This record gives sequence, structure tokens and C-alpha cells, in this order.
Amino acid sequence: MTYSEPAGAASPSAVATAGITFYGCGRDEELLVREMAPRLGVVPTLTEAAVSEDNAELARGNRCISVGHKTRITESALLALSRAGVAYISTRSIGCNHIDVAYAERVGISVGNVAYSPDSVADYTLMLMLMAVRHAKSTLRRADVHDYRLHDVRGRELRDLTVGVVGTGRIGAAVMDRLRGFGCRILAHDTRPGTAADYVPLDELLRLSDIVTLHTPLTPDTHHLLDRRRIGQMKRGAVVVNTGRGALLDTGALLPALEDGRLGGAALDVLEGEEGVFYADRRNNPPDSGPLPRLKELPNVFVSPHTAYYTDHALSDTVENSLINCLEFESRNQRG
Repeated sequence: MTYSEPAGAASPSAVATAGITFYGCGRDEELLVREMAPRLGVVPTLTEAAVSEDNAELARGNRCISVGHKTRITESALLALSRAGVAYISTRSIGCNHIDVAYAERVGISVGNVAYSPDSVADYTLMLMLMAVRHAKSTLRRADVHDYRLHDVRGRELRDLTVGVVGTGRIGAAVMDRLRGFGCRILAHDTRPGTAADYVPLDELLRLSDIVTLHTPLTPDTHHLLDRRRIGQMKRGAVVVNTGRGALLDTGALLPALEDGRLGGAALDVLEGEEGVFYADRRNNPPDSGPLPRLKELPNVFVSPHTAYYTDHALSDTVENSLINCLEFESRNQRG
């Protein structure tokens, strides 16, 4: 797996002209691709459709493709891409959990991710924390129906709380930078500590933290990192914030802890089973099964549709670095 630096840190490849197929390319990304591609010597093929076995032929003639994170890429699609001549996939995301990287490599395709402004997710994470400890959901709902009384439960100030940050990569570190300005106690956990922080074992972090925020990659080892046992270890009244990946958190274990009041709240920008729900207009067909309807009913739970990363700065980084990743792959292979 390859990693790129934020936009502007890398230089365009020496490849004079390269064709790249962009799958799952929304209107906002399309405008950026069309603006950046000529400057980088790229001839883009754009489609709004997610990559699939049926449309893999759109990549024929282009060894590199760029894909979004919103749809899982199946093994049959990867095999079809390989047969169409694709040798490299740049996913426009930090995480690669929507791609079976090992299978892709078996069929001759390398996979690379991108880096983008960590400030996008870090800012959003702090917003969710503040909304959770100030009971913003129920306060705003009451104001919407002209009930302007004070909330029955007083809010809390971050300076009086302990915040546990799980995962201290670029985004987790940016969250800690912001938290320091609030004067709260910060605990950190990471299997590979990489920044100045008070690192503690995960069980200790859960036991001591008033807020637990998740920023670790989703891997087989971190799937349901917060399971029933670990949720049971959390401080009574604690809040969990997840702007990482939905499956870091066992939603089936989270719900009863919220409903019986053992946890004080949750702020979830990502959710298990979000595929097919998030990024779709479901106003006329709202989900009526699974955890989402139950979560939305709770006054102490915020759910947003995987939008923490979505800023103008981060989107520009994502598109530019996906282009550069592809160009650098071609350049390496030409030199080889």
C-alpha cells in the first residue's frame, strides 16, 4: 500500500501524458479533475458510476484508475479490472477497507490510498464532542417547536473532562492539538505511538475517559474494537465519538448501553451497514430496520452521513493526490 502527502507536497510525475479512469466521480470531484488533469498531463475518463464488473471495460487502455470509498469493490470487479489491463487503483480515501487489497494483489493490481487535510475530520470531531456534552440535539429540537426552557440536565465543559483518543495518526494527532486548547486531560492509545501524548493501555483509557473518540484504521484486528466487553469497561455516562469507520464500534452492543443510560451519548459520523443508506436520498424511503432508526430516536445520539472529511480543502487534496499517486506509479514502472 502506498501513501501520499497532502496536496502540494508531491511533484507531478515525469510521465508526459497518462490516461486515468475516475469511477464514482461526483459533480464536485469532476470539476476538480477537469481543472487539475491538464496541468498534470492526465487525460481523464470520468463516470459517476461506482466501479463494477459490468463497467470495468471503461478502464481499458488505462493502467491506473481512481475510485471512491462509498461502494465496496467486489472480487469479480477486481478480476474484471485486471483483465482490462488495470495495474493500479488509487482510492480517494485514507482507508482501504472497501477493497480486498490482498485479492487485488493476487490478480496483479496494486492499491494506494491518499492523504488529505486532517483538519477536516479533526474540526468535525471537536464539533461533535461539544454538541454531545452540551446536549445540542435535544436543545435544538425543543427550540424548533418553540420550547425555550433550559435543558433538564446541565452541560459539561471540556476542561473538566478526560478525553481518550484511540488512534494517533495524522487525524488523531490533529484532534489532540485542538483539545489542548480546551485544557482537558488527554489520554491516548495506539499500537504504534507516534506523537507526544500520555499513552495508556486501551482498557485504562476506557475506564478513565469521559469522551472516547475513535481514529484508528479499520483492519481485522480493529473490527469491533469497542465490543460489548470494552463498552462495559467505559466510565458510566461517557460519550463515544466515531469519525473513523463504522465497524470499529459494535453497534449491537452500543445500543443497549445507550438505552439503559450506562453511556451518556454517542456521536457517529460513520455506522456499520451505512452502505446503501449514507449518500442516498432516503426521504421517501427511510430505513425501518437495523440500528439506525433506534439510534436516531435517542435524544443523546447524533448521526451524520460520513461527512466529516467533506470540506473544500480536503476534497481538493483527495483529487490531486489520487492523480499524483497514479502518475508516480506509472513513473516507477517506466523506470523499472
